[in-house]
Amino acid sequence: MQVTETNAEGLRLDFTVTVPASDIETAIVTRLEEVKKTIRMPGFRPGKVPVSLLRKQYGQSVMGEILEKMVNESSQDIMKERDIRPAMMPKIEVTKFEEGSDLEYTMAVEKFPEFEPTDFSKLSLERLKVEIADSEIEEGLQRLADVNKETNAVTSNRKSKKGDFVVIDFVGSIDGEEFSGGKADDYQLELGSGQFIPGFEEQVIGAKAGDKLEAKVKFPDEYGSEDLAGKDAVFAVTVKELREGVPGKIDDDLAVKMGLENLDKLKEALKEEQGREYEGVSRMRMKKVLFDILIEKHGFDLPQGLVDQEFEGIWKQLQDTKENNPDQLDPSDKDKSDDELKEEYQALAQRRVRLALFLSEVGRLNDIEVTQDEINRGIMNEARRYPGQEKQVFEFYQSNQEARESLRGPLLEDKVVDYIVELAKVKDKVVSVEELMKDPDEDAKPKKKAAAKKPAAKKAPAKKPAAKKAAAKKEE
Repeated sequence: MQVTETNAEGLRLDFTVTVPASDIETAIVTRLEEVKKTIRMPGFRPGKVPVSLLRKQYGQSVMGEILEKMVNESSQDIMKERDIRPAMMPKIEVTKFEEGSDLEYTMAVEKFPEFEPTDFSKLSLERLKVEIADSEIEEGLQRLADVNKETNAVTSNRKSKKGDFVVIDFVGSIDGEEFSGGKADDYQLELGSGQFIPGFEEQVIGAKAGDKLEAKVKFPDEYGSEDLAGKDAVFAVTVKELREGVPGKIDDDLAVKMGLENLDKLKEALKEEQGREYEGVSRMRMKKVLFDILIEKHGFDLPQGLVDQEFEGIWKQLQDTKENNPDQLDPSDKDKSDDELKEEYQALAQRRVRLALFLSEVGRLNDIEVTQDEINRGIMNEARRYPGQEKQVFEFYQSNQEARESLRGPLLEDKVVDYIVELAKVKDKVVSVEELMKDPDEDAKPKKKAAAKKPAAKKAPAKKPAAKKAAAKKEE
């Protein structure tokens, strides 16, 4: 095998590789001898089929198998002999081959950059802490009570008003044609909840039990279904029952509904949940500061192929959002040109690649690995995010190696961050909820953003129909 290095600029290395025809022929003959032992042909005893006949019938498939094997093995040998640690899979292109002649191919590979991680014991970090006030727990209890309030039938023949619950049947149509997902029976709707698309609930307010009406609405331009977005629709509505909510009580019965023994246990659970939410925000804040410090301290060269790959993923996601969910675009991106956005997202791609390489190297140097048990727990956590669909989630990850591996990166990141934080000097600082939730970059921005809302206490999920109804608003 002849190897010629044609480029060694920065982290990129280019090679031209020639594999002699004699090596290819030897490999083909050896493989055909192996195949000979298992192939059965009429007129020949097992293992006695002539190689010449096998070559005539199976030669092309064996040739492809051998060429692929020789390219893979020779490229791995080249990197091993030259102690090349690739940052990504090398790009290989066969440039010349005819049966009976030498094989020639090119290989482009980008090396993993070499750098020395900083001394983590010299890093100083600040961890924000929030003391949970009793008033926050009371607010959480009240929200739970409101979510779980009972409803009683209205016995008088009065009109419905905002805050009432109506039990309705409805059928939606566009241009006189009923559309898929626009129909439901015995649907309980709280008037004024904003659960349905704009204009629907307002037209039901004032109706009585037994009334039939038509609600004329227009689907929002950014509605999730392209078939419905921006279109005028008519819903034939039958009001079957009018009910009014009964204020929920904060007592032991509420706790039992939540699956706990008593009110004190519910308060403890709310406090723990609130604490976890605040700890999560605090960790994100500290991690961003840590990453900024690590980026500043490690200015090594980046493999351009990885940067390009990351940028392409970001850009594709942006284009998909523009096309399918424009309402989810960052407001600051809407007025920027493509050139401005590309420059901004190129910088983001470089940051992500730099951090990924750095964390990977710290993990390698310190034997930090993600175990299969940790990946399994990650799959379980993903499944919990989709109540009622846990089985489908498990099956998806079990049958999709790429999906399983996608969990490894975030898990490794968390483990490496924990390792660094353990070595760093960390000082706790008690702050208010507002300060914890404040955008740390807010003061540096020319325009002030609205203050972020503090996380609410965990609510019990409201009951919804099994299938999404077209009349219901798209959930963000």
